[in-house]
Amino acid sequence: MTQRPDAPTDAVAEVLSALADPTRRRILDALADRGEATATALAAELPVSRQAIVKHLGILDRAGLVAGHRAGRESRYRVVPERLEATARWMDRVAADWDTRLAAIKRLAEGS
Repeated sequence: MTQRPDAPTDAVAEVLSALADPTRRRILDALADRGEATATALAAELPVSRQAIVKHLGILDRAGLVAGHRAGRESRYRVVPERLEATARWMDRVAADWDTRLAAIKRLAEGS
């Protein structure tokens, strides 16, 4: 089976799936604002438990959106922008394809 040119790649699908949850989007926004943070610091900002933050960070990590590193006894997380950028490029291509299709429909409807 061949994949359509506008079909999302597995990486894009993972990003979209991870970002479908509003709590994960808030975590990503908080990390982008801070530069990096621990799960404990993020839990202090958000209305969910530290354990829930850790689970959400795991999903964001698997999607390639965050990376964690040890700093003493703490794990600190930061945003990894490459997957977001690849997803934005895919979305731009899809939007351009739809713009082309809609322009063709408009020309047909207007009889030009």
